[in-house]
Amino acid sequence: MDKIHTDKAPAAIGPYSQAVAYNGVLYTSGQIPIIPETGEIREGCIRCQTSQVMNNLQAVLEAAGTDFTKVIKTTCFLADIQDFAAFNEVYGQFITDKPARSCVAVKDLPKGVKVEVELIAALDQA
Repeated sequence: MDKIHTDKAPAAIGPYSQAVAYNGVLYTSGQIPIIPETGEIREGCIRCQTSQVMNNLQAVLEAAGTDFTKVIKTTCFLADIQDFAAFNEVYGQFITDKPARSCVAVKDLPKGVKVEVELIAALDQA
């Protein structure tokens, strides 16, 4: 297994990696809307927070040598299911190839954020 790390996404705040590559597949940890340069939460509406989350995931994908077109599955967590439509608008700007997805509302997310997303993506085999 290869651990993936980039300074262009938030550092892990616990005993985990930003992502792990194994057997041609990338598994990311959940990303929340932390601004990598400051470590602060991106405040604002669900659209603002979703955009930050997707930018963080894009940085992890790029560090692993892949991109959103290779995403196989996403799991999306919303603090409020009423944000689903607005979340979907931003998510759809990044992920256009329609991978498998689960999207659920949860009671709480780390640091009181509105959204968290994790994904699984294919890696190019050399």
